Amino acid sequence: MSNGFQVQERFADGAQYIGGNLLPGTSGHHHTIVDPATGASVLRYELAGTDDVDAAVAAARAAFPGWSGATPGERSDLMHRFAAVLAEQADDFAYAESLQCGKPVKLSTEFDVPGTVDNAAFFAGAARHLEGKAAAEYDGDHTSYVRREAIGVVGSIAPWNYPLQMAAWKILPAVAAGNTIVLKPAELTPLTSLMFAQAATEAGIPDGVINIVTGAGRDAGEHLVGHPDVVMTSFTGSTAVGKRVAEIATATVKRLHLELGGKAPFVVFDDADLEAAVHGAVAGSLINTGQDCTAATRAYVQRPLYDAFVRDVAALMETVRIGDPFDAATDLGPLISHAQRDRVAAFVERARGYARIVTGGEAPGGDLADGAYYRPTLIADAAQDSEVVQSEIFGPVLVVLPFDTDDEGIALANDTPYGLAASAWTRDLYRANRATREIQAGCVWVNDHIPILSEMPHGGYKASGFGKDMSAYSFEEYTQVKHVMYDNTAVARKDWHRTIFGDR
Repeated sequence: MSNGFQVQERFADGAQYIGGNLLPGTSGHHHTIVDPATGASVLRYELAGTDDVDAAVAAARAAFPGWSGATPGERSDLMHRFAAVLAEQADDFAYAESLQCGKPVKLSTEFDVPGTVDNAAFFAGAARHLEGKAAAEYDGDHTSYVRREAIGVVGSIAPWNYPLQMAAWKILPAVAAGNTIVLKPAELTPLTSLMFAQAATEAGIPDGVINIVTGAGRDAGEHLVGHPDVVMTSFTGSTAVGKRVAEIATATVKRLHLELGGKAPFVVFDDADLEAAVHGAVAGSLINTGQDCTAATRAYVQRPLYDAFVRDVAALMETVRIGDPFDAATDLGPLISHAQRDRVAAFVERARGYARIVTGGEAPGGDLADGAYYRPTLIADAAQDSEVVQSEIFGPVLVVLPFDTDDEGIALANDTPYGLAASAWTRDLYRANRATREIQAGCVWVNDHIPILSEMPHGGYKASGFGKDMSAYSFEEYTQVKHVMYDNTAVARKDWHRTIFGDR
């Protein structure tokens, strides 16, 4: 699948999108995007420096009065056009996403791009629902009401695992609410974020509303977070980097939204449909080659089903087709880079000393040797406090542990610092209700793992951060609430002054 899309031609003018123009960076440092499936160079570009960030923030600030001053209906109409442009360019987006990430094109085509279009359509509608509370007299002759208003320039940082969807999750609610934005995508995967901003311009969204700066985190990213004209920071990435973002943002008292790491538990009770749970575990752990904060990473299986679950998951993992992301038959593509592949492999190699590698645990050779591939891996019998159970591996690795009682299963599920997502597998309504109530995670699926919806919130508990992506909850996070109060009579005002200052 090439679809005639030419990366070099598309980004010949640079990899920064500022004020409606594609521009080169000014940092003096270059980065090469590499196809993780082959190791081949895709695009070499100059990274953004602090001057580029300043220019992007200035463009966003200049665009803010006009965009925030537009009616919700006007913003909504343009965003509906934006959704239509995204849909028209779906093939190009799917190709570029798979090229830069190495994800199977069927994942880009069936999940990433349609999800992004749906998200755009949802927030186009949400733009018309900017809340305003009805006026009322809560204090005698005074009338009060509440306004929700845009907050200003938002600075966001997106990760490399879902670059298109993460750009959408950050940009769409912000601009629907009337804000303008500067987004810094990961330097590994900027292509679809840039295309997203270009599509917005084609749809008629004014220049400067959406700006993209592609630079290194320690330079462009930290400068964006600390910029005095940026009033809110939204970050998705690791918990460690999230702490640094919070430290910088706090210095200028910015509003902060953090979607951080995950270590999702997959709890299988002894009355579960074993076949469904096995298929759910393989799909939930291997989606996007395991590079997903909500991926199933820790399977806790009640003792009567444990041996059969381990056996059947291993057998199903061995049927997963690893290969060329652009082959429609491919189930699993490479990891994002050789460095990430080596990091995942190191976790597995260390685990050999204290756990059982049931299947996988190696990089494939042959035609795939040049890519950043790693086989689906199942690890059994690790201790709860071991590294592979407690740390985010971010690769195609599932760890399975047994439990005896329901109390133990739920306690083990909660026994990590993370709380982004989880799933419970049972046919018992009472067990399901208990699990969804007691498991500490922002999303708990029952008899499924991974589905997300534009209408429903996504965000974590504990060290997985705070704030929500998608849904009306996300929309509201990009607004501020103002109380407006009218004194309806001059007499009331005079009486109030007498109360405070006496008769003067």
